[in-house]
Formats: sequence, structure tokens, C-alpha cells
Amino acid sequence: MAKARASDADATRFGGVNPIFRVGDLAASLDYYVRILGFKIEWEFTGVIACVSRDRVGIFLSQGDQGNPGSWVWIGVGDAERVHEELTRKGARIRQPPTNFPWALELQVLDLDGNVLRLGSEPMKDRPLGEWLDMRGDRWRRNREGSWTRVGMS
Repeated sequence: MAKARASDADATRFGGVNPIFRVGDLAASLDYYVRILGFKIEWEFTGVIACVSRDRVGIFLSQGDQGNPGSWVWIGVGDAERVHEELTRKGARIRQPPTNFPWALELQVLDLDGNVLRLGSEPMKDRPLGEWLDMRGDRWRRNREGSWTRVGMS
């Protein structure tokens, strides 16, 4: 029997997205993502690659291959402050606590290899905007014209 051909809409439909983070020690990374960040292991090829998930978010962790250390991913969350409290209590490596920006109330969390998870919820309308922390650790502040100015270097 011939395999049914997918409709044009199905054939060109995108599925979900899973960023791939390069890690130095898959076992240690899995422990951190599960125990500290609250993810669960979906599958693993021991010592090579694994997929972790939390709610609707999936991340591939690849030992020594694929991607570059220090990659970033943005993940929407319900309440950035409550997530910050949870992760701080568990000992997560917080790079920047919840900070208000025009696009979100956002915190930055580091994994063991320097990959950054930017976790954000709706911005706080009653709170001033904070300083952005870039990949080098430099701080940036939004000026009156709406652009950003570096105000401190790491």
C-alpha cells in the first residue's frame, strides 16, 4: 500500500524548536537542569546528547559538539519573580535578577557551561526600567531618546 502524501499545509508546517546547548559534561549538566532548574529528561544517548524539558520548553544538551558555549535562549514564563525565587532557593547560577525592560520583566540564568537562559514575563508598568547586562557583562541603560548607552564595563 502506498504511503499517503502529506497535504501541502502539513508538509510545510514547522514543529517546535529546541535550541542545542554545547556542554562539557553531559551528566553534570543533566543533574543541574533536573535538580536545580526543574527540567526533566525526555531522552538521552549517554555521554553524547540529551533532551530536557520543562512544561512546553525543550532544550538539547550536546556534549562537546554542536553549538558554541555561551549560547543564549529566551523563554517566556508566567512570573519572572516567582521563577527567580524558586531557582535561587535551589542554588541556580543567577546572572541577572529580575529586571524590568520594555519587552519583559526578565532574569538571566547561567548553566554550568555559561549558556544563558533569559526567562521573562510581562513587563511591570509601575516599575522603572533597569540596566541590560550584555554577553560580556557590560551594563547598558536606556536613554531619553530610547536607545541604549553603555554605563559600565565588566
